[in-house]
Amino acid sequence: MASDVETKRPTYGVARQSVLIVEDEFLIALDLESTIKDMGLNVAGVARDKEQALTLAPLADIAFVDVNLADGATGPEIGQRLVEEFGVTVVFMTGNPEAVVGRVEGALDILSKPATPSIVQTSLRHALDVRRSG
Repeated sequence: MASDVETKRPTYGVARQSVLIVEDEFLIALDLESTIKDMGLNVAGVARDKEQALTLAPLADIAFVDVNLADGATGPEIGQRLVEEFGVTVVFMTGNPEAVVGRVEGALDILSKPATPSIVQTSLRHALDVRRSG
């Protein structure tokens, strides 16, 4: 899946950003991690549940958050806490977009799974632009 990923190291005009992946499906998390690294960004970590996500939150600037995780449908709560408590820019990436539409104030975007690397890249660029203009 990572064959169409942009591999040049871009300059975004901001310090190198760290991206948290909140996803309990290993292969999806691995694809996201590859796309993020190929764009020249840091991966703050991969969390499978709320506890791990909140532990890693201080290391993140941006987060991709799934709705249904190892501990249930905790994604919306995690996303809201990341925004409010840690100032993280949140992008939901889920097979259930209706589960977060209008529920999480401050979330930047909602991507439907499966998302191609080019869609992830576009969303990351948008998140970086928003953080830069902050």
